[in-house]
Amino acid sequence: MTVATLNAPGPRDWTLLFFLSFVWGGAFLSMAMALEQYGPFTVAAGRIGIGALALLAVVAVTRPGDLAIRDPKILGSILLLGILNFALPFSLLAWGLQRVPSGFAGVAMGSSPIFVLLLAYLFVPDEQIGPRRIAGVILGFAGLLVLILPGASAELDGGGTVAARIACVAAALCYSVGAILIRRAPPVPPMVFTAGMLTAGTLVLTPLALLVEGLPEITSARATWAMLYAGILPTGLAFLLRVMLIRSAGPIFMSLVAYIVPLWAVLLGIILLDETLMPSTYIGAMIILSGVGLTQLRFLWPR
Repeated sequence: MTVATLNAPGPRDWTLLFFLSFVWGGAFLSMAMALEQYGPFTVAAGRIGIGALALLAVVAVTRPGDLAIRDPKILGSILLLGILNFALPFSLLAWGLQRVPSGFAGVAMGSSPIFVLLLAYLFVPDEQIGPRRIAGVILGFAGLLVLILPGASAELDGGGTVAARIACVAAALCYSVGAILIRRAPPVPPMVFTAGMLTAGTLVLTPLALLVEGLPEITSARATWAMLYAGILPTGLAFLLRVMLIRSAGPIFMSLVAYIVPLWAVLLGIILLDETLMPSTYIGAMIILSGVGLTQLRFLWPR
């Protein structure tokens, strides 16, 4: 992958970006619906497991030979990224969504480009950061403070606890670390790599879910269908496309999806779940996205 490629995303990359923004915007809604019946670790493990089974089935039919991975370096990378991209952030989100609206979780994901920029500057040698980007990072973190801190004095207003808010932002940080590591991961076919990460995440998280929450009972069709949807589309298919997009256009371009995800998450939460968000959520979202805008001007308004 060349630097020129990363600086010139094509129409296919932009199409994938907008498609992913819609799918992930609805993922928070589906997780909130699944949490009506199942515990947070069960929802996270179920979502990852369903996504893993869907992709493994496709790989087994189309490229069965690629499943025989024996290189310890590749297996270690898949395990680490399975935890960072799936087991840990999905658990944090599911736990946080018990206490904050799905729209808030979507807005929190808008902070991921700020984290990606800092991590790319530290670990991607050809990534430069100048005064404009420094200002964008500072503005983005100011938005995070606006997003999180009001919960300290508003525990009873429906806005959620500070810990739940931090959990949603921490999930965004996990995705950002994962995006950087995917860019530096061994060259494995994207579908196999994504299926491997999902499988690793499932193997790590399922025992914890069973230990903490026990064997789930299926009593709600709405919650069960929501978890099936979350596993197949926003997890299995969408994360496959995420790997492809990161390898095609780079993690910083991929992070632009955070502009649109909060909009879908807020709209779907309000329309379908009648959610009410605190004013600080909207203010924080505007500040965060303004900061992201300063860091990403070369993609949004290329010369």
